[in-house]
Amino acid sequence: MKLILVIEDNLDVRENIAEILDLSGYKTLEAENGKIGVALARSHKPDLILCDVMMPELDGFGVLKILNNTPGLSHIPFMFLTAKAEKSDFRKGMGLGADDYITKPFDDVELLEAIEMRLKKSAKIQSVSTNEEGIKLLYSEAKANKEFENLSNGKEVKNFRKKEFVYEVEHYAKSLYFIVSGQVKCYQTNEFGKELIINLYGPNQFFGYLPLLGNLKYEESCQALEDSVIRIIPIEDFQLLLFNNRDFAAKFIKMLANQVEQSEKQLLEFAYSSVRKKVANALLSISETSKSDKIKILREDLAQLAGTAKETVIRTLSDFKSEKIIDIQGSNINILNKNELIEMPQ
Repeated sequence: MKLILVIEDNLDVRENIAEILDLSGYKTLEAENGKIGVALARSHKPDLILCDVMMPELDGFGVLKILNNTPGLSHIPFMFLTAKAEKSDFRKGMGLGADDYITKPFDDVELLEAIEMRLKKSAKIQSVSTNEEGIKLLYSEAKANKEFENLSNGKEVKNFRKKEFVYEVEHYAKSLYFIVSGQVKCYQTNEFGKELIINLYGPNQFFGYLPLLGNLKYEESCQALEDSVIRIIPIEDFQLLLFNNRDFAAKFIKMLANQVEQSEKQLLEFAYSSVRKKVANALLSISETSKSDKIKILREDLAQLAGTAKETVIRTLSDFKSEKIIDIQGSNINILNKNELIEMPQ
């Protein structure tokens, strides 16, 4: 029998949910606030957690953060319950790692179906990670990584100066690119001539692979952000592995999926995030790509990545500096408090 922890400060709502779950064959634990909920999660390790967002003592976001940082609890499926349907709450909850989000009042069937789906997904993940198939998958992943490493070895190496184009929009794709050192930006230009950075790539990353699947033209331009060393991999070598090596193909599909996910996340940020959040995420993205908290980037490039005006970026950076979140020395930006950027309000 699956154990579900219900964390809800409203007694009527909490008891109603518990009754529905009991009638459906689940065992339940009840907590009237976040602190008690965390304590019960630690002592009982439930199979799934339903948690209200707005609560005294400790809200739902705080509960999720604590569980994510607690060994043995971070894997538990976590679903938010809230009477508020604002998109800002939805994005914040999902951004923290929630598995689902249900608004009150909800339909009993909707709740049970969501719980069932999350429990099945959790069971599948755990079985794959512990059985022989999981071991095979890890082995396949290792082999795929090795194939990717070998793919770039011995290929032509070219030095690109800062602002030099690696490729331009509407050119036919003929090569895959691997960054030895430096950084590049891939961007699109709208009808008004405004540029928007859609991807940043740093050392040990491949780029330019999507058009290679169908011998297509590039839909974006790619330019060196700094002096960069890049290996040029012929399309024939790439396609030979892709169409004849199952492990390599699986790894490549995973790369594509991650790129789509990042693009969707970026679009959501452009649509709904505040300017401060956009600039914060842009700084974090550059830091992740360069593997350093010391960043060197032109303000117009940062504006293109954040999807806002250069002047707005400059003002926001000035605010971050006065708040001691970053330090600025010319074009160099040093992140002093990464957590402040990560937790920047939407």
